[in-house]
Amino acid sequence: MSVMWAATSVESGMFHPDESCSEVKDLSDHFNDLRSCGQGYLEVRSPDREFPVLCLAFRANHGVVNLMSGADRMSLLVGDGTVPSGAEVEVPIMDDLAVFNGNFVLDTDRAWQLVHDFTQTWAAGPLGKWCEL
Repeated sequence: MSVMWAATSVESGMFHPDESCSEVKDLSDHFNDLRSCGQGYLEVRSPDREFPVLCLAFRANHGVVNLMSGADRMSLLVGDGTVPSGAEVEVPIMDDLAVFNGNFVLDTDRAWQLVHDFTQTWAAGPLGKWCEL
């Protein structure tokens, strides 16, 4: 199955906004390379539609998943309890670090599994509870 994606460059550590079209395995390989670097950001969508776009930002074992369902519609996935709600976690969004409270933080492995699940159906609803921004 093909997927469109843009991600942090392993070489530079900077977000590379030019999309690639590849098989999910190539995206998975890139994610694993980013995991070995300790952090990264990626955006994933179907090759057939501009939206929805699922984004994963992670640093070490903490990930945040957000959804762009339209040009000006964004939602955050509710966290899995990995981090207490009062705690804060920094993850890279494109080239900047952004702070999220524990309500929206997931274990990075779980967050990646959700991205992988999204690439199989292109449906974000079944991934969990979303909070629209």
